[in-house]
Amino acid sequence: MVYAGQTAFLTGGASGIAKAVTEMLVENGIKVYVADRDLKGAQAVAEQLNNGKSSQMVWAVEVDAADWDSQRKAFETAEAEFGRIDYVFPIAGLGERRSFPNRPDSKGYEKPDLTLLDVNCTGVIYTCWLGVQHFRRQPVNKYGFRGKITPVASVCGFYIHKPIPVYTAAKHAIVGFVRSYGSILIEENIALNTVCPNKVRTGISTTAVYDKAEKLGVLVPMKHVLEAFEMTLGDSKLAGQIIEVAPQIGPNIRPPAAWINEESRLSAEMTYARSHHLHEPVKD
Repeated sequence: MVYAGQTAFLTGGASGIAKAVTEMLVENGIKVYVADRDLKGAQAVAEQLNNGKSSQMVWAVEVDAADWDSQRKAFETAEAEFGRIDYVFPIAGLGERRSFPNRPDSKGYEKPDLTLLDVNCTGVIYTCWLGVQHFRRQPVNKYGFRGKITPVASVCGFYIHKPIPVYTAAKHAIVGFVRSYGSILIEENIALNTVCPNKVRTGISTTAVYDKAEKLGVLVPMKHVLEAFEMTLGDSKLAGQIIEVAPQIGPNIRPPAAWINEESRLSAEMTYARSHHLHEPVKD
């Protein structure tokens, strides 16, 4: 139990990657508050992981990741139980849906369905922001951090997957958010990184799709995804980093795009100098 005594808040833990991360955290001695829209599923995970333990390790709470008030209430429930929260994992997400229906004979204008963006982008940022505010109120731990946040993005955050534009847009947004905000938050001893898996067997697609991916050698084993999350725990100094989990080779740090010329780099420095004040402490 390497990290015994530490605590975590995690969204989406009733299934998929988030459930696997919950299991990994418990194996490492970390107590976890699982927030999920599927409360019964989250409670089942908690019951399974608490079974046979001498003390409770997992709690469950219902949450709508796209709703700020719902997330805030869930986080406050975890905060009341733990006091200090060391890790936040915004993992809840949706797969692509028919956001832009192709109706050649339609009349008028139809609003797009951007529910996926609400969950996979706005909802993830909500969870991150809850973590940031909580971490700012607590001292650094023995590893030198106030806390760490690790959302899930995807390789869609830097590769183009043509038929899933809204999912791709959401994941690009999270990658950009982590690269930029993560480099600022580390100044406050708060680490923000993201894990970007390629295809991994979850409930987001069908068994047939995953079986085909496995035959082609493009399926990522869940153990490699968990290795990526473990890279951010404890005394890891990673901050503002994108951890790609690729088929065959597992987790690797993916560097940002290189500057196309020196002028582009200088322009970014100007933006930093002009806008860094937006992150200075605000006095009410």
